[in-house]
Parts: sequence; structure tokens; C-alpha cells
Amino acid sequence: MKIVNAKIYTCDKDFTVIENGFVEVEKGKITAVGECAPYSEGDIDAQGKSLFPGFIDCHTHLGLTTSGVGFEGEDLNESVDSCTPQLRIIDGINPLDYSFELARKAGVTAAVVSPGSANAVAGQIYGIKTAGKRVDKMSLGQVGIKFSLGENPKMTYNDRDETPVTRMAIAAVIREALFKAKRYRQDIEKAQNEDGDMPEYDIKSEALLPLLDRRIKAHFHCHRADDIFTAVRIAGEFGLDYTLVHCTDGYLIADELAQESCSAVIGPVICDRCKPEMASLSPENAAILARNGVNVAVCTDHSEVPIEYLPLSVGICRKHGLSFEDALLSVTRNAAEIAGIADKVGSVEIGKDADLTLFEGDPFEVMSSPEMVMINGEIIG
Repeated sequence: MKIVNAKIYTCDKDFTVIENGFVEVEKGKITAVGECAPYSEGDIDAQGKSLFPGFIDCHTHLGLTTSGVGFEGEDLNESVDSCTPQLRIIDGINPLDYSFELARKAGVTAAVVSPGSANAVAGQIYGIKTAGKRVDKMSLGQVGIKFSLGENPKMTYNDRDETPVTRMAIAAVIREALFKAKRYRQDIEKAQNEDGDMPEYDIKSEALLPLLDRRIKAHFHCHRADDIFTAVRIAGEFGLDYTLVHCTDGYLIADELAQESCSAVIGPVICDRCKPEMASLSPENAAILARNGVNVAVCTDHSEVPIEYLPLSVGICRKHGLSFEDALLSVTRNAAEIAGIADKVGSVEIGKDADLTLFEGDPFEVMSSPEMVMINGEIIG
């Protein structure tokens, strides 16, 4: 199958734009990209419209809070223990939730699904495609561990009259879990090297080993500037690869964050200042951070903002200073790199999954909708 006569925004490292190009797809993968080949029977004629990589929402709770259901469909937070790294998000995702269809209709072909932010150490984060009936087949693999700083854990455990109820205690819970995992790894290595007894299996420490080995990232929920710096501090102490999720006060400290070579997932954008730590919420956040060299993705935090409003969220960031290039990258290559799935998605390049969207105009204009959406080489809308 070929898509021909398209203006292709590859979103590769050079941000190449092919004015009149083609993309060849075989067995769900992109096998060729280039200047337009002659049209042949069976090809899809894009008629000069713009072809983009499928959009990626880099922070959601998609499928964990089933649309229109209530408590029975709420599976975000296991708020009886402040440290739950062993929770696997794929065990809670409902792929038949109507929100998946709405995501596809908006051109969102992949999402990063995270536990909620009630617990200091909340659980495992996965990347998934937005098409499918069985989450195991939709999964792009585990991409991170969720940590939460600030107001959410404080409020959750204050209501239960348990620790942590201060920012100090939240950080201490995270450090304790990481120290235990580090020691657990040392005990395993010692047993292997000295042919001794393995330590007793510890499911929480076991879950944190890929993080300590930098095979996945720490995703820190943090709004306020001091919480953002606590995330940076803890990541530095343990040598973690990390990203700052929400990063609401980021624009106020952009010069400092620029020195850290960090990344930030900005959002939700379409919301009110619903709690004290979001008092400084600004639609200019993404633009200011990007101008300061921070690798930025824009998210909906679905279901805080419904996932189908990801392009609109990016449009609002554009209105407030984010360039078109940075805007597009924030839901394609940047999002894929931040999530650790850039080997599969995020750009129109040979070998990547054939996740593509076709728009007649600017994809971030409120009146725009994709004319074609492809996931794994199959046209689904």
C-alpha cells in the first residue's frame, strides 16, 4: 500500500518536510518514504493534503476511568498504601472504553497510560496504541514508574490520618523505596557472584529495578516549583532517567530547568486553576520551556481533559507562543522520545510503525479533523 501525493511532515531529527511525497506501508510498517512516486492502482491519493505521524498523548489515564460509569470503572488509585510500584497499569485498562474511539477520531494513535497521583510511588506506566480489543496486543511496553509529589498524596493520606501528609514525608517514602530497591539489587548481585542464597523475593523492589537500571523513566507528577526541584533532586541522587509531568510552574523556573537537560509533559491545558498548586497555570508554559531548550510534550491528562482535545490543547499552546514545529513535535517525536517509544512511533521513517494521520489544513485548528487515521498500517478512520 502506498499513500501518494502528500505533503509529508516526517518529524525526523531534521524536521524534514516533503512537499509532494509518498509513504509505502507493508505489514504494518513504513517501508519507504520519499519524493512522490507515480500513482498506481490501489494507492491512496492524498490530493496534496498534509500527512503527519499519528499523535501521541504522553500522559493519560486512558481506559482506567471508564467514560460514564463512576466508581465501578475507576481504577486509577490504590490509595491504601503510599508505595505501590508493583501495580501494572495494563491490569486496569479497559480498551473498550468509548474514549479510545474518540482518541482515534482525533488522530491520537498512541497514549502513555499512568496510574493516578494519590500515592507517592504509584505504579508502572505503559505505552499503548489506541486501536484494539486486547491491551496485551495494544501495548508498546512498560515505559516508566509514576511518582507523585505535592498536594495529591498530602490530601489523600491526610484524610486517612496516615503518612505522608507533608512534602518531606512524600520524598522520604520515595527515597526509602529506591534505597530498598538498590540494596535488593546489590543482594542479588552478591548472591550471583558468590553463589550464595538469593534474597527473599520483594515485589516492590523488583518493580523498581528497571528504573534503577535506566531502562525506563521516572515520571514525576509535580506542579509547584519546589516540587519540580524535589523531582530533579531525587532523580539526581539515584541516577534516574526522568521526566516532569504537568510541570505547571515550569515557565517560572525555565532558566534553571534548562541547565538540567530535562523534559516536561505539559498539561492539562484546558482547565481551571482547580487547586492551590496550580495557581500559576499559564498557557504560555509550553512555549517558554521550549524556547529555553526543555524537551516538551503536551498532554491532556485524560480524563481531566478528554483525550480527543489533545490537538486543541496544542492549538492553545500555539496561540500563546509555541511555534508550529515545536507544537507538532510535542505530540509526535518529542512525546515518543520522552516516553521511550521513539523506536516504534513518533515520526514518518522507514522501520517505524505505520501510524499516520492525514489533515487538509492545520491539525491544531479547532475546526480541523483528520481525513484519515492509520494505526499499524490499517485505516481505522
